[in-house]
Amino acid sequence: MEKTTRTIAPAEVERQLALCDQIAELTAQWPEQPLACVHTYGCQQNEADSEQLRGYLARMGYGFTDDPEKARLILINTCAIREHAEQRVLGNVGQLIHVKRRNPDVLICLCGCMMQEPQVAQKIKESYRHVDLVFGTHALWRFPEMVKSLLTHRSRIFQSPDEAGSIAEGIPVVRQDKVKAWVSIMYGCNNFCSYCIVPYTRGRERSRQPQLILDEVRQLVAEGYKDITLLGQNVNSYGKDLAEPMDFSDLLRACNDIPGEFLIRFMTSHPKDATQKLFETMASCAKVAPMLHLPFQAGNDRVLKVMNRRHTREQYLEKIRALKALIPDVVLTSDIIVGFPGETTEEFEDTLKVLEEVRFDALFTFIFSPRAGTPAASMDDPMPREQKLANFNRLVELQDKISEEKHAAYIGKTVRCLIDGVSDEPGFDFTARTPGNRLVRLTGQGDLVGQFCDVTITAANKWSLFGQLV
Repeated sequence: MEKTTRTIAPAEVERQLALCDQIAELTAQWPEQPLACVHTYGCQQNEADSEQLRGYLARMGYGFTDDPEKARLILINTCAIREHAEQRVLGNVGQLIHVKRRNPDVLICLCGCMMQEPQVAQKIKESYRHVDLVFGTHALWRFPEMVKSLLTHRSRIFQSPDEAGSIAEGIPVVRQDKVKAWVSIMYGCNNFCSYCIVPYTRGRERSRQPQLILDEVRQLVAEGYKDITLLGQNVNSYGKDLAEPMDFSDLLRACNDIPGEFLIRFMTSHPKDATQKLFETMASCAKVAPMLHLPFQAGNDRVLKVMNRRHTREQYLEKIRALKALIPDVVLTSDIIVGFPGETTEEFEDTLKVLEEVRFDALFTFIFSPRAGTPAASMDDPMPREQKLANFNRLVELQDKISEEKHAAYIGKTVRCLIDGVSDEPGFDFTARTPGNRLVRLTGQGDLVGQFCDVTITAANKWSLFGQLV
């Protein structure tokens, strides 16, 4: 992999936008406005990427639909984090051959992390011949020139450059939500955890200029967004590669100083880089949500070392204690891998002990999934799948109990929540989020979406809270 980050010159992005305008002139001559169907798998970073791709498509003259049968262009943004996600993508892509047969003019495009894996791109090329365009994460900024080529030449295109990654500013954005917004502050990862494909598919860490980030946040606040999430594979590493270094805590404080009523969240943090300065910044900044997603992955030091996590169990717990001392009611979430190669049931018990001490509000839990190209994929893995599943079920059972108890403690309290949508559950009118991002379903009247309101919590289960407007 090339190790030098490339900053895309503004003139190159302008050329892509000019190509969008040329495509718009072409699509304007079609009998009706073409529609694009954009489907996203995976993390918030993938969602943010899809918002840029929609921005390009809108400038090309496309409208949007969720129905592939109505689309002139189908774009699937893929995720490579687990094998199950890859198989689901490939199954859905296979089904699109029927759409192509009914409408030969439809363009089928695949992008994202899966397409940055050479073996996957080759499989698509050989076995999914109805797919017109494949491009990886590093080629996203060149999407317009690839679409222009498809529309004029109709030959298949495969673009997955092997590079450290790039930063391209000025790409238009079409956001799906009117209340919440994602803001990418950096891209890539330098950690190379032994199980993780992200450094290979998203490249090395590279930070956006702080002024551009702050300008984007200001614009979002001016447009009425109330819940803004700063995104990065490891946000705590932000700024280390800048000519004039600015750390993540300073960026967080600068966002907090922007006038307006809004919440700031961020994902994801790495324990080795989560500092006392970060915790103090969170505690002293009123707009920074009292929540932290801090993956620890396993509770046993030997397993953590083989994972190349570069933190120990005790170091992790010390950071949690320090954060709780500053923000006693902080909402904590984490990621856990069960059944990492070589993990014994005795070592897994250490993970359960971490849960019992920390008492997370929620977890994202996974049974180990080998990723081709990572060190862990070739490690000895003697534990049977049945035992891994049994351990996984124990983990989920314990966390469900903790989540239910923590949610029950909200009952009777009045919490200032952000009304973020209309509820699809019978008997409730709206959905809302607590400052700690706990889901609340509530009753109420009026046009409340996008407003902060006081809500009295009346009931709870392990997944969500229920309440009434005060």
